[in-house]
Amino acid sequence: MAQRSAEIERNTLETQIKVTLNLDGTGQAAFGTGVPFLEHMLDQVARHSLFDIAIDASGDLHIDAHHTVEDIGITLGQAFAKALADKKGITRYGHAYVPLDEALSRVVLDFSGRPGLFYGVEFPRPMIGDFDVDLFREFFQGFVNHAGVTLHIDNLKGGNAHHIAETIFKALGRALRMAITLDQRMQGMMPSTKGCL
Repeated sequence: MAQRSAEIERNTLETQIKVTLNLDGTGQAAFGTGVPFLEHMLDQVARHSLFDIAIDASGDLHIDAHHTVEDIGITLGQAFAKALADKKGITRYGHAYVPLDEALSRVVLDFSGRPGLFYGVEFPRPMIGDFDVDLFREFFQGFVNHAGVTLHIDNLKGGNAHHIAETIFKALGRALRMAITLDQRMQGMMPSTKGCL
C-alpha cells in the first residue's frame, strides 16, 4: 500500500506554516503554533482519528490569531488533499456523534471534491480563555476549501463552550477516520459513479 502522507509548507506575509500528516499513523501529535487552545483541539483530532499530525506555525499573533488559525486550516486541508491523492479505495463518507457531559455534537463529511461548510454551532460565550470562538469557522472554512470536503458540523446540545468545542473536534477526528479508511471491497476503485472525485 502506498504511504498516505504529506508535508506541506505555506508561507505568506502573515504566516509561515508547516504541516506533516500521516493518515495511517497512531495518533501522535506535535504542535508549535502559539495558539494553545487550537492545539488542544487538534490534539483531539489526532487522538480520535489515529492520524499523526505535526504543525509548526508562526504568524502575526501580535495582531490577533485570525490569520494563524485560518492558515493552519488551509495548510491542513492541502495536506489531506495531497495524502489522499486520487482517493481510490477510500470509504469517502464519515460521520460521528460525540458527547461530553451535557454537550453533544455531530459531524458528517464527504470527500467529494466539492468544498462546502455547513456550520450549525452557537457558543454560549465569545471566548474560551483567550481564544475567540469565531475563529473555529475560519479554521473549518480554510480546511474544506483546500481538502475538497463537504463538511456538516452541528452542535445539538451544550452549555459549556469548552465542552462544545471538544465534542466538535473529537467528532471531526472520528468522522475523518471513517471517511479515509480503505474499504477492502473497493480494492482501489473510485468511490463515485463519476469515475473521479
